[in-house]
Amino acid sequence: MGRKNGPRHGSMQIWPRKRSNNFLPRVNWIPILANSVKFTNSSQKINILGFIGYKVGMASAYLKDNTPDSLMKGKRIIFPVTILECPTVKIYSVRFYKNTKVSTEILNDNLNKELIKVVKMPAKKTGAKEALEKIKVDDYDDVRIIIYSETKKAGLKHVPDLAEVALSGTKQEKLEFIKNNLSKEFSITESFQKGIIDIHGLTKGKGFQGPVKRFGIDLRSHKAEKGQRRPGSIGPWHPTGVPFRVARAGGMGKFRRITYNHPVVSSKKIAENETLAKRVFDNYGLIKNDYIIVAGSVQGPQKRQMLITAPLRPTKKQSKKQYELIELR
Repeated sequence: MGRKNGPRHGSMQIWPRKRSNNFLPRVNWIPILANSVKFTNSSQKINILGFIGYKVGMASAYLKDNTPDSLMKGKRIIFPVTILECPTVKIYSVRFYKNTKVSTEILNDNLNKELIKVVKMPAKKTGAKEALEKIKVDDYDDVRIIIYSETKKAGLKHVPDLAEVALSGTKQEKLEFIKNNLSKEFSITESFQKGIIDIHGLTKGKGFQGPVKRFGIDLRSHKAEKGQRRPGSIGPWHPTGVPFRVARAGGMGKFRRITYNHPVVSSKKIAENETLAKRVFDNYGLIKNDYIIVAGSVQGPQKRQMLITAPLRPTKKQSKKQYELIELR
């Protein structure tokens, strides 16, 4: 009889297991910028590499598989998809980085009224355009922007969400792009029309859970003392104290997670005569803004804000996938 092998349960990749303080996690843009040349749309050289979206829900979609060398090429398949509503975003501020730290930050003049009420705006003697003209971009290592979503258009809430995103291109091209689009409303269809994307967000909150559900440990024998849904031993008497590796009860869910390499099925502007615009989704309602449809499932409940970014570690298998949307069920 072979020896029973019981490896530890519970991933140590992200520790400790606790609720996240922010709904939109921060992103390390340095490795993403390395892959931005292959990702960005060919029609637009400079583009933002991140966008804020809100989870509408899941659906089954009739797709046409156009993937090269696929066994289902040219055939109609049914695939689970996730719909994300993406209201337009605008530039909140411009950040100039030096030695991996924010050296200079310039706030935009024309901001949302709801955003001004929440964020305390410092007094400025000069406008954003005048300040950007005086900037010498060669003195800095990178240029990024902070965007905010116009959530009032979606009817979700009044307070916009803010997130820092990077731009593709050289430093001088980024600065010129920001100057020309300081008051522009960016749409999801301009940045993420095809290809693969990563989605950063929080999982569902599940409250206080025991070690069996939280870490997946095995149930003890029915003859065991002091409970079945608990670890057999929490450590030695000496040294005193419980090691942090022991599975214990606690909060579960609302963790920061990334789902990688989602193929973009469709990215469209909402239309009044469109079928999707008239469809009422459970726990969400109507879609009133531009949306993006991705293959597979996405973490989090309905109305949860997500940060859509260019792929961090694209794979050849996912990059080859090409789906054409026929109908949503």
